[in-house]
Amino acid sequence: MTLRVFFTGADLARTRVAAGPLAMWELVLSLHQLRSRHVDSDLADWQAATRQALRATGRLPRPLARLVPPLGYFPDFMTPDSTDVDDGIETVLGTPRKRRRADLEALTKLATLPPWAIDIADGRDGELDMLGDTLRQYHRMAIAPRWTEVGRQVEADRGLRARTVLDGGTEAMLAGFQPFMRWDGDALVAPYPVDRDLHLDGRGVLLVPSYFCRRTPLALVDPSLPPVLVYPARQPEVSRPAAPGRVVALLGRTRAGVLHAVSAPSTTGEIARRLLVSAATASEHMTVLRDAGLVTSQRYANSVLHALTPLGAALLDGG
Repeated sequence: MTLRVFFTGADLARTRVAAGPLAMWELVLSLHQLRSRHVDSDLADWQAATRQALRATGRLPRPLARLVPPLGYFPDFMTPDSTDVDDGIETVLGTPRKRRRADLEALTKLATLPPWAIDIADGRDGELDMLGDTLRQYHRMAIAPRWTEVGRQVEADRGLRARTVLDGGTEAMLAGFQPFMRWDGDALVAPYPVDRDLHLDGRGVLLVPSYFCRRTPLALVDPSLPPVLVYPARQPEVSRPAAPGRVVALLGRTRAGVLHAVSAPSTTGEIARRLLVSAATASEHMTVLRDAGLVTSQRYANSVLHALTPLGAALLDGG
């Protein structure tokens, strides 16, 4: 079975990559990985630690266990496109009742839901508050401890897509999603639980690299919603060693960290988040490094992408 996402010329012009990891997508997809019997090796320690944390509080909270089955469909309204978890949860809770009810009715075709799920659909305050508290609790236990790694991997994937667009255009980027998707000239094609054709009809698509999405891309079920395609963020194939001690001694710890951070081309905001410094601080250090010929900066849409120069790479490598 196959998912086919069809592009027109207008769709190619309107296709974009999410600005960072989308909090609610990562939360929901982590629930699949949490209950999987076969997780990738890099998730095994996360799965074990999260299960232990949940056992200490009892078990997986009932709203999440029932609203997000281990496999298959889950309600579209659970995954708004927000990079901030608090904004994402507020968007979930503020979903119009008609849409909430339609999504939950679709879920009842696959599983029997308890009465409290209908209360969530109807927007009754007590059940909505319970859902919000449950989402925040689960995020604190399962997602927050892993968020730095989530951001690092997603940002590395974004850097790869940005370089591909700059070098070869949007079609070159779409052709670079193998092995989990392939570009056949006018459609992205991927294995999928059901046969589905998604026509973008000039709306473009938001491509979302995801840490917890593994192997199979995902799309929203409701075709009337703005198209979203979530795919596994590519893990960096080569990891540059941390900045050597002599580079730290030469540049200072933070500036050396900034230089190391642009081993994968990144924006100022991405570097700031990675190093837990302000954007102004990251920008100040970037200016010094650029003036020294160690990094280069190039504007891309509304952002500036920073990358190592050959001299900067040689300094990190000890050459």
